[in-house]
Amino acid sequence: MAITSSQSGATQRGGRAAMPSARWLMIGLCFVAISINYTDRANLAVAAPSIKHALGLGDTTMGFVLGSFFWTYALMQMPAGWLVDRYGARLMFPIAVCWWSLFTAATALANSAASLIGFRLLLGAGEAGGYPASARVVSRWFPSQERAFASSIFDSGSRVGSLAAFPLCAWLIASFGWRTSFVVTGLLGFIWAVAWLAIYRKPERHPDVTPEALHELESQRRTRAPEGTAIRWVSLFRYRTIWGMMIGFFCLNFTIYFFITWFPTYLLDARHFSLKQFGTWGLIPGLIAIPGGWLGGVTSDWLYRRGWSLTAARKTCLVGGMLMSSVITLAAIVPAAWMALALFGLAYASLAFTGANIWSLPGDVAPTRAQVASIGGIQNFASNLAGVVTTSFTGVMLTITHGSFVIPLVTAGVLCLVGAATYLFVVGPIEPLPLPPGSSKPGQLI
Repeated sequence: MAITSSQSGATQRGGRAAMPSARWLMIGLCFVAISINYTDRANLAVAAPSIKHALGLGDTTMGFVLGSFFWTYALMQMPAGWLVDRYGARLMFPIAVCWWSLFTAATALANSAASLIGFRLLLGAGEAGGYPASARVVSRWFPSQERAFASSIFDSGSRVGSLAAFPLCAWLIASFGWRTSFVVTGLLGFIWAVAWLAIYRKPERHPDVTPEALHELESQRRTRAPEGTAIRWVSLFRYRTIWGMMIGFFCLNFTIYFFITWFPTYLLDARHFSLKQFGTWGLIPGLIAIPGGWLGGVTSDWLYRRGWSLTAARKTCLVGGMLMSSVITLAAIVPAAWMALALFGLAYASLAFTGANIWSLPGDVAPTRAQVASIGGIQNFASNLAGVVTTSFTGVMLTITHGSFVIPLVTAGVLCLVGAATYLFVVGPIEPLPLPPGSSKPGQLI
């Protein structure tokens, strides 16, 4: 590959090749995809009150409708991660986005709880590829000392997408009806897929990445073994660290998915917000969470660059963020709506702070980069079982307690404390995992 003066971000600095500036464009594309991902899944939460009225659904039924997405989303995480590792993010990412966009738009055809559940199951299957693919892009384009911040960028798409869904879908529903909101948001993914195929390349094939920059990037990827080492996929479950990542992420997502599913209903029913008030004041927790996630990534990488071990840098942010997020329990008992919103904002920002570090872990602990998306899919599988539990559990508790959110919010706070303990005591050192028995070379994840 020829080196030219026009290849930005590839000049020599202090004897080291600078990382290519194109890496920020690649992670920007991931950010947009995850934003669309969460807009498409959150629009049902915004439309839930209208759909309940139009189709005559109760709280328990609506809870199962909201939770149905997570069954296939969780179950498809592990195969999606394997497929991304096997065929690459350039191919599998747009396939996933087009799949989920198709069934987002098709939700407009639903006329019963059964059809809503069917479309949400198909939506979940497609959306499963988003995070494993993004984690793989980070591992390809970013060294360890930038990985948490890069992860915080694409992970912040979850807050931006959810946040955008509130005013956008609320306006579409108020102006044109709930069915139109699904059609409009479904179209966004097809536009993104065209841009991805036109722009995305691996560093090895990108024209702005010089051999020196590529060598520097390769030398900073922390791996235990060469890329060609064959590792059986099932052997990843032998590691305590992998199980700790699964449990900790489950605890975090139990609370995260309250914001994505039942939070609009909480403000509308428990705090008696109008749809217009929800479209403005309901944005506050998400707005606070966006910089909260970026701060989590910056803090972790900064500590690492300052000489902290990667274990200390990552775990300080993981444990601290989970501990602080437990304040969500207090939102159930404060008398004023503004107090509840402030607590929700602090909890959501703390969860986002943690999430940036959670999504740096697959690249940090993978024996080779050929397992990054698979490990990302494994931890995301466990975390999204929480989506099923949160939505169904909350719906049942609302029915039993005649609309009280106290039990769901107390449960969320307790699980945040459990998650903090898991990252501290169960997850081992943040370093590439040792090769399992039976690994061989050449080959790949099998």
